[in-house]
Amino acid sequence: MSDPHAGLHSEQGALTGEHPGRARDPIIKAHDLAWFEFVKPDLRKAEEFATAFGFTTALRTADELHLRGTDPGAPCVLIRRGPRERFLGPAFRAADARDVLRLANAAGGSVAKLPDSLGGVSTTITDPSGLPVRVVADMHDLPALPAQTPLTINTGHHGDRVNALQRPPREPARVQRLGHVVIQTTKYRETLDWYLTHLGLIVSDFLFYPGQRERGPVMSFIRCDRGDEPADHHTLALTLGPANRYVHSAYQVADLDALAAGGEYLLDHGYRRSWGIGRHIQGSQLFDYWRDPDGFLVEHFSDGDLFDCSLEPGWAPMSASGLAQWGPPATRDFLGVRPAELITVATGLREDNEFDLHRLRGMLKAASS
Repeated sequence: MSDPHAGLHSEQGALTGEHPGRARDPIIKAHDLAWFEFVKPDLRKAEEFATAFGFTTALRTADELHLRGTDPGAPCVLIRRGPRERFLGPAFRAADARDVLRLANAAGGSVAKLPDSLGGVSTTITDPSGLPVRVVADMHDLPALPAQTPLTINTGHHGDRVNALQRPPREPARVQRLGHVVIQTTKYRETLDWYLTHLGLIVSDFLFYPGQRERGPVMSFIRCDRGDEPADHHTLALTLGPANRYVHSAYQVADLDALAAGGEYLLDHGYRRSWGIGRHIQGSQLFDYWRDPDGFLVEHFSDGDLFDCSLEPGWAPMSASGLAQWGPPATRDFLGVRPAELITVATGLREDNEFDLHRLRGMLKAASS
């Protein structure tokens, strides 16, 4: 019996003339993500889910909620009160305030002070799909909080745990930090090049639709370029689709037991799993996806790949079965297969963008493979 995952791990590199996965002379090199910004109508409900998911509240007012992990630094998520839920955009952390100024000057923007609760400075630029992207520096660092300790594991014949039982509590998986955000865009190639040029990000893996490699990639997993210092396999992932939208955001937890026991806690409290538990191919993360009360998809992850700047992009065909090395099949909810999506597809095909009928056929083939 053949291995269904053979050839899907992206060890194959680019062919002659394909996208290099990095810009020759980027304006700046973003160091990491800083936070994500959302609008939600009910901050109490949002905080209840966030606590069950494993966040700690850093700030709560009548109109604003800041959520943090146990690692020191800025909050992971900023939520403002508003009439309807929406994703406002990501914030990236620059190396210093000089890079913020350099980017603002290059993009024709300005630099502004952040609120006293955050500290530091920021500039906001807009990517080709219309998403505001904030770039920040010199924020206040929140102190570290007590973290969830990874369990001591006996592996094979190596017994590091002796005369001690393994009893992970069924409690929220404590979020350590944010990891990445996935964005769908109708202008994939233009948006990809924009992030590589403006923020100095570099591609870890490209995916293309089966049988359409000659038309170029339709998804990229993109990391920060920290030189010899390893960075997450992807900080941002971009995928081509019929509409510009948030797909999901991801937050690191200590280990598989924290992720699994935390999932049981969420189920016990009435929240809905979208897909999981499993292990991804691109990035190798252990994953577990959940829907928050406002419909946003959020991910617990652990044990992700770390790459320095020396690795070139991998290339692989996109497929539903290629989303995981092991775990349950990807669900319709995770893949976005729902009646409302038909209207989105029809609208996207009528507009002038990269999502054409040929790409639709490729997307359908990938989703059913």
